[in-house]
Amino acid sequence: MPGMYKSLPLEAIALNHPVPVNVWDPKGVLLLRKGECIISEQHRNHLMLHSPMVEEVDWQAWTYSYKAELDRMVRSNEPLSRIAGVNHPLEVRDVRDSTAAEGASPDRVWADLQSALTTLLHQGAEAAQFQERLGRMEQRVQALWSRSADESMLVLVQLLFDQSMGYSATHALLCAGLCDMVAPGAGLSAVERTTLFRAALTMNIGMTRAHDSMARQMEELTDAQRVTVRQHPLVGADILRRVGVGDAQWLRLVEEHHEQPDGSGYPNGRQVDGLAHRLLQMADVYVACISPRRSRGGLLSQNVARELYLGPDHKPDPLGALFVKSVGFYPPGSYVRLANDEVAVVARRGARANTPWVYSIIGRQGLPLGEPALRDTSQPSHEVRSSLAPGDVRLVLNLPKLLSKP
Repeated sequence: MPGMYKSLPLEAIALNHPVPVNVWDPKGVLLLRKGECIISEQHRNHLMLHSPMVEEVDWQAWTYSYKAELDRMVRSNEPLSRIAGVNHPLEVRDVRDSTAAEGASPDRVWADLQSALTTLLHQGAEAAQFQERLGRMEQRVQALWSRSADESMLVLVQLLFDQSMGYSATHALLCAGLCDMVAPGAGLSAVERTTLFRAALTMNIGMTRAHDSMARQMEELTDAQRVTVRQHPLVGADILRRVGVGDAQWLRLVEEHHEQPDGSGYPNGRQVDGLAHRLLQMADVYVACISPRRSRGGLLSQNVARELYLGPDHKPDPLGALFVKSVGFYPPGSYVRLANDEVAVVARRGARANTPWVYSIIGRQGLPLGEPALRDTSQPSHEVRSSLAPGDVRLVLNLPKLLSKP
């Protein structure tokens, strides 16, 4: 239950701009989760009917960030017209940086990071101190992945399934972590891994807003959207140059992450086949495929893994095999049906790619279990029968409770 409240001037928040704090009604009902957007004026009006408020500690941090941004612009001699245009707080800077150390639930920490990255990618070339902010996020993200890759996958895959959250930043965080997991086995150096990680976080900066919108729409892409998709690698690299990125390999990876070895890719039809490039593209394709859209459900993870393992020519691909071995057929956070007909969420990878540890959440009779039951799928009675799309599981997962289990 939240603490003391402050009224929120919701009319000051731009449409499709991720809110940097949780928004509540006076009774403690969550109206808008941090990182979600007000998607229309009708949505804003509906929220206004419920007297939107924020916790006092978040309000203080938000106001502080707003004033800090104004002070920075004044000290930098920014034009008065631009300073006047900053009419609402842009983000809560580092307000939750210590949450992990304070014992916050990992899902809360990841949601904060997702929100911060969404804001940074949306701001793009207009972002102040882009590289410094990205660097702080990079350190926290890498620390979380290093501490528990399974826990990180569990939270991020679940965020990926939550279509109320901005898609592009979640996609980026998961891609970066998967690349970092696979890269050592692929023989990439520490420097190459760092560059690859940064490229994964920023490869879609050229279309972040469009990326979020396209994930929510039911209709096919318009011609204009297709142009945006084809041009986003070039636009993204240009944005990174404008914010001071000078790492040629970072820029190259962003610019070429949709190019192919045979020259059939885009935007320039170059023949590109570097190891880091292939790994980045593999993570990009994997995350995109398992992500549900308004227009379709996510593809089953075991089928996506099989495609990566075989490669484009349907022959075993060593890098694809390493990727599948590292991630598993059933990544933490995804859903499976067991041999005993229970439905489970994958908690962590097992000794083999097809034998994860899972928590059964729905019993064989189709009723939710009062307490999730840990299952070892290497045991025949609990082996995985199939993947399940997130839309097939009619249950809201209590993620904090699941993460608190040993």
